[in-house]
Amino acid sequence: MVTTRSPRGSFHVRVLVAGALLAASPLALAGTWTKLVNNAPQPANLLLLLTDGTVLAAQNNGSGISKSWMRLTPDASGSYVNGTWAMLADAHDTRLYYPSQVLRSGRVFVAGGEYGTGGPHAEIYNPGTNTWTQVDPPPALWIPGPNNFYDCNSEILPDGKVLLMPVFPKTPGVGLLYDPTTNMWSNAGTLAFGTFQDEATWVKLADDSILTIDPFGTHSERYIPATNSWVNDSTVPVDMYDPFGLELGGSVLLANGQAFFLGSTGHTALYRPSGDITPGLWAAGPDIPAGKGTPDAPAAVLVTGKVLCAVSPKATAGNHFPTPTTFYEYDPLADAFIPEPAPVGTSDPIPTYQADMLCLPDGTVLYSHFNSDLYVYTPDGAPLAQGKPVISTITVNVDGSYHLVGTGLNGISEGATYGDDFQMNSNYPIVRLTSGASVYYARSFNWSSTSVQTGATPVSTEFRLPTTIPSGSYSLVVSANGIASDAVTFIVPGSGTWTALGFGLPGAAGEPVLVGSGPQTAGQLVTLDLANAAPSAPAMLFLSLSSTPASFKGGTLVPVPVSLAMPLVTGAAGSLVLPLLWPAGVATGTNVWYQFAVQDAGAVKGVSLSNAVQSTTS
Repeated sequence: MVTTRSPRGSFHVRVLVAGALLAASPLALAGTWTKLVNNAPQPANLLLLLTDGTVLAAQNNGSGISKSWMRLTPDASGSYVNGTWAMLADAHDTRLYYPSQVLRSGRVFVAGGEYGTGGPHAEIYNPGTNTWTQVDPPPALWIPGPNNFYDCNSEILPDGKVLLMPVFPKTPGVGLLYDPTTNMWSNAGTLAFGTFQDEATWVKLADDSILTIDPFGTHSERYIPATNSWVNDSTVPVDMYDPFGLELGGSVLLANGQAFFLGSTGHTALYRPSGDITPGLWAAGPDIPAGKGTPDAPAAVLVTGKVLCAVSPKATAGNHFPTPTTFYEYDPLADAFIPEPAPVGTSDPIPTYQADMLCLPDGTVLYSHFNSDLYVYTPDGAPLAQGKPVISTITVNVDGSYHLVGTGLNGISEGATYGDDFQMNSNYPIVRLTSGASVYYARSFNWSSTSVQTGATPVSTEFRLPTTIPSGSYSLVVSANGIASDAVTFIVPGSGTWTALGFGLPGAAGEPVLVGSGPQTAGQLVTLDLANAAPSAPAMLFLSLSSTPASFKGGTLVPVPVSLAMPLVTGAAGSLVLPLLWPAGVATGTNVWYQFAVQDAGAVKGVSLSNAVQSTTS
């Protein structure tokens, strides 16, 4: 065994490679590239999708080392091609090639750096305040200097913690867990094989386990979040790490549940999970055509289910990172590669390690080649039906944010991939609202799931509307890695007054109204009929319940249960049926009092309900 150091400085162990098989490329229509109208202020490499639909980009040209960051905001019609750039606050450390994750809170975690001052350090960016906060591990787990994250892998676990396997951990083979909720660090499980994961790539499977091919051979293993442990898995049938730079390409989860790995050797491999902790089944995939490979190269799962791949000539003893970069789409159904154009011409005159991709919410892929000119790739073909989220309910929270429940909100893959140098995962819900030609993105946060391919299991997210969005009626979709749900009508509340509430029992302004006693029991459906409700502007109607009218005296509105919000549109007339559940813990025959309110310019205000009638159903 011979040790060597690549031109980018990574420490490796030498292995052998096997021969290659070529796969024929089927005929297919090509995707299209479009240059962003506005260049970035500085060269951009790492790209991350923030939960409000904007893009966070690190300033670096592949050789310079920076601590500066930029933000791309789509224009008023939702176009990233016509989007605008802004410089953000500098991070504490300079870093180039490092792990990164968008957290459930919407903040961004970064650590390490193969180059720069960030190697042993970690920090968090808060988009809401445009600030960076250092979050280094404690001395009991970490000694800066000998311990170094370097360009290691990372993943978000089901509980929201970040798993990292430092290249130079305090204890060989033992990773770290960072809990962003408590700001606490702890040890992760010990690798089943070897002492680090340098140059490896990870992929999250549908069971939340994390699959890797250990450096620098054909042994594979998986991390099991439920037990915080690594378990041995099957042997990969082909060599994936090249014997010169000892690099590897990316890995993605396909719609059929299999993992697809791209090798620097030009080989590919497919992994079929077992569904439990027992080993899965590996098979050789088609070799990348024309003698190409992926020595540190990005790829992205397209909305069509195909995979956009950046490839180059295979590494040699004299050149670990050859040029130029060309592009293919891997088609899982045909199990073959389809040649695609480059952003300009037939190739990009760079090595693949100087390229990065990001799946955008509109179904396109943003591409950076470590310069200030960026491009968007639009695939040919329809979005994959299997990846389509479904919205079940949207209700309002007491703080004015919203709670969205549905299925498939996290997508069927993690989006784009690269390996240990960059992680650009985007498997979280993005909320988009459209009215005419105007497009707005809400900020999602606290997603209930960080998984992929969640099927029919209900999942949820909170979201907050942008302060600039006008009141009115919108078409709302939730997008997961660019595949959008069917649209639902959503009313952005505005100020309004109430008129013609019909007939029934009168209630004084600011006072509660008696529903009355009856046969209701906890959890039973009750309906309240309002006659001729007609707000003068789009508004949100709230309902509060109490078993005593005293809590409503003086016009104070009790916090509104999330499930009891109802949107009303301008000019609504006739009878409005408002369903609700009889409050838990309120005995049969108890009088229950209720009060209505309208959201006025973001504030919840009590209003007079002059007339209402009540009926019940089971």
